[in-house]
Amino acid sequence: MSEQPILRTQRLVLRPFVLDDALAVEVLAGAREVADTTLHIPHPYPAGGAEQWIATHPVAWDAGTGVTYAVTDAGTGVLMGAVGLTITPAHARAELGYWLGVPYWNRGYSTEAANAIVDFGFTRLGLHRIQAHYLTRNPASGRVMQKLGMRSEGVSRHAVRKNDRFEDLETYAILADEWVRPAQ
Repeated sequence: MSEQPILRTQRLVLRPFVLDDALAVEVLAGAREVADTTLHIPHPYPAGGAEQWIATHPVAWDAGTGVTYAVTDAGTGVLMGAVGLTITPAHARAELGYWLGVPYWNRGYSTEAANAIVDFGFTRLGLHRIQAHYLTRNPASGRVMQKLGMRSEGVSRHAVRKNDRFEDLETYAILADEWVRPAQ
């Protein structure tokens, strides 16, 4: 596959992660508040875990099974979080995932980054469906999905276990023909 492109929004640059981002990932993603409301981020974040995670990104991009971006401030280049799509090529479907460091919460950055990658998924990757799940006790994540125009497809009760506690997952999705491209 070709080189993963850089995506730009009004306030953000979405770029591939580099190994130099690893320490910032461990600090930002490893915050208890971030790890607590995401399914796949451990707490405490293991030393060296970010390097291993970052090393998987080019492999997934080349295989057409995923794309992960570092969410950075367009002015300063500071790493703020991550956004990505886990792609199932046979079904032209992807799972949207995102997280932001606590200092960047409640400013619309998640929605801005997610808009950019969903648009990329539909317009450049040719996806038919993009879906996302969130732990129902994290309604802020659900609001991001609603702002993207995604529709709720229901709640799966006690579908996952996080920190030895069963959690309800709500599923949202949007189809390519429902997507309204954001104004640039």
